[in-house]
Amino acid sequence: MAKWVYHASKAITNCLKNINVARDATTIGLLTPQVLLLQHARNTNFYMKRSATKLWKSVTSVSNAGRRRGRGKGLARPRDLNRGQRLGCGKIPFVFPGLNAPVTHGEHINQQRLLTAQETENLNTAKTVTASKPKRLKLHSLERGWSGGQPGGRKLGPPDPVDDDVFHGFESWILSAKNSSIMTSTMGRSKRCSVIVVTGNGKGLAGFSQVTGHEFKSAINTAKNRAGRRLIYFERYNEHTVLHDFFGQFAKTKIFVQQKQKGYGLKCHRVIKTCCEAIGIKDLYAKVEGSTNVAYIVKAFFIGLLQQKTYEEIANEKKLHVVEMRKENNYFPTVLASPSIVRTSKEIPPDEILNFKQYVMNGRVRLQKKKPEPFFTKLPSWLFHLRKQERHRDQDQVVIRLKAEYGDVCSFLAEKYPEARASKWKKHDKKQE
Repeated sequence: MAKWVYHASKAITNCLKNINVARDATTIGLLTPQVLLLQHARNTNFYMKRSATKLWKSVTSVSNAGRRRGRGKGLARPRDLNRGQRLGCGKIPFVFPGLNAPVTHGEHINQQRLLTAQETENLNTAKTVTASKPKRLKLHSLERGWSGGQPGGRKLGPPDPVDDDVFHGFESWILSAKNSSIMTSTMGRSKRCSVIVVTGNGKGLAGFSQVTGHEFKSAINTAKNRAGRRLIYFERYNEHTVLHDFFGQFAKTKIFVQQKQKGYGLKCHRVIKTCCEAIGIKDLYAKVEGSTNVAYIVKAFFIGLLQQKTYEEIANEKKLHVVEMRKENNYFPTVLASPSIVRTSKEIPPDEILNFKQYVMNGRVRLQKKKPEPFFTKLPSWLFHLRKQERHRDQDQVVIRLKAEYGDVCSFLAEKYPEARASKWKKHDKKQE
């Protein structure tokens, strides 16, 4: 019963509302078009009440206590947002006097008009530079140096001329650049930077320098020019590698350098590789042991290069011929240097070092890791393979000895019995049959 009473009261209420709406529409005239009245609106807010200087200060300011702790170093700098704004410019190039153009031009009053094609082209070429952060110049991947944005390995160009001497064909590289700071009782915290630069012409002439200064750019320029005044000439073997294997040491850094054939490349520390590019060495292997301090590596490498001996000096010291036998030349003996007086075999003591590599290394032998044996050497089939190849062992040495003694691969009875000479293989030709 209560439910029906509720629905009846709700229907009566809606009916009265509809009657009131209809009466208002007919008497007041709500259905007829009305004239809109202008009303004042308040378009002000917090940002319009404050100046641009105060707004920038609110987002970039740091307290004195926070500044002493190193805060606020990465905040954006305040910039004038009104710079670079052009009002009245759209897709259609149009002149609006007082908005994007002056009202008067001399004694004449400018009129609204379209820009000509020439004026549009001039407007595009003379665009204003926006006040955004300047774009950082991107270096080529070959000019960035060794790793990322670090200065190590970057090129600096030739040193500055000294009087009338110009460094033609020279190039400089940054080997190390470190920043440091020292706290003093009088001057407070002072910044310093240490720079090592090497320069060379790639033809055996090179030099390096280490400079410590307060500013990075001035220290680099000073180190580059100082390296150009400390040039040293180094002898090279066939203009591509070192004269011989050598050992260099400075402080706790040891370097073992090996001479390599053409096409081997530079397999060494990146600092040594850059020094080789400055000197003109193209093929080399170097192993660094101990400390990898950049200054120590450079000094140890240059000391080892300076301690090299030419083949004439070695021949005069030993009073013996310096003979070279290389694998790429099929171990053909090549005389590199000969002394004025040659000792006989009777004059050579039995304990004297005659091995060239041991002599130039002063008896030092680099500890090398033993290569692991392949897995198949532990299989039973490997022993069977060794038994089959036993009759062919040392055949390469026999070929070299026969060619050196008889000039051909033949028996010692070849002169007496020509049939003892091995016949040369010829390709079978079916047409001759």
